Parts: sequence; C-alpha cells; structure tokens
Amino acid sequence: MNANQVRPGMIVEWEGQPYYVMESIHRTPGNLRAFMQIKMRNIKNGNQIEQRFATSDRIEKIQLDVAKMQFLYQEGEDYHFMNVENYEQTQMSAKELGDAVNFLLPETVIDVQSYEGKAIGIQLPKTMDFKIIEAEPSVKKQTASSSYKTAKIETGLTVKVPPFVEEGDVIRIDTETHDYMERVNK
Repeated sequence: MNANQVRPGMIVEWEGQPYYVMESIHRTPGNLRAFMQIKMRNIKNGNQIEQRFATSDRIEKIQLDVAKMQFLYQEGEDYHFMNVENYEQTQMSAKELGDAVNFLLPETVIDVQSYEGKAIGIQLPKTMDFKIIEAEPSVKKQTASSSYKTAKIETGLTVKVPPFVEEGDVIRIDTETHDYMERVNK
C-alpha cells in the first residue's frame, strides 16, 4: 500500500522489521511535496522511531492473527488474558497496551492481535459501557448544553459528562476519543 494509506493501529514491515503504527500524520509544508510523518514502535524490541515517507512510497502491511480473549486480571504492570476457545493464557505489559488499559475490566472479551505467536496489542470495540463511581455534584439551574463536569468510571479513567449524569449511572464511551456518548439504562 502507499504510505498515505497507513493508519494508527496497523502493523507494517519496514527495513525487514515489523512495526506497530502509533501515529500517522499527512503533512504538506508550503510549496514542498506532501509527506507522511509516521511514529512507529518495533514489535520485537520495543524501540520507537519517527520516519518520513513520501506519500507514494510503498509500505507492506502485515496481517496479524486475531483471537477472542477474555481479560482476567492485572498484576503490577502485566495484564493477563485467556483465549475463550482453547483456554491458553497470555500476558501483555501496560506499555504494550497503551491507552487500552483505561477500558479493561475483568471478564471483558476483546480481540487480541498476535504476530509470530506473541501478543502485541488489542482491538477494543468502538464503544463500551461503564459505571460512574465518582461524579462532581451538579449545579442547580445548569442546562445540559452549558457545560460538562468531571466523572470517574470504574476503571479509574476520568471523563467529561453532562451535568445530569450522576454517580451510579452507566454511560457509553467512545474508546478512540475517550468521549462520553450517552447514558445507558441498565
């Protein structure tokens, strides 16, 4: 594929090594040619690099093995998962998981991506539901469109919610942007 088709979350091969794409930005500086600024992490050794590619440069996308796994528990910086089909267990570090750790609750089933038998990342659903465990009090006569308040969900992540959302409510969150979407009746 062309470099301008590379998106965050993809696994690509560059200089004979597999890389996880963390960030991909299309830049067009003034009267110069457009290029892609891509921030990548080497899957084998964990080194991060930033590389410039011409938009027409060819980059090979690597296909990953994907398995449904259940999140079991966290032990220090390690997160443990179990394959729901064959019950094999694997673990990944918080560094490998990145922002996804903010959405992991025990017994959550997610897609785990692996390369050459080693788990390298997870694919979260687009939206997930969480219970509010802490919320700022609402100010009387405040309308829903006027402002947002801070609330903490059961994983510890802090999000901005409308004033009508209270402690104990279940809300839906966009896992890519970390934004509140709606209150869910459960």
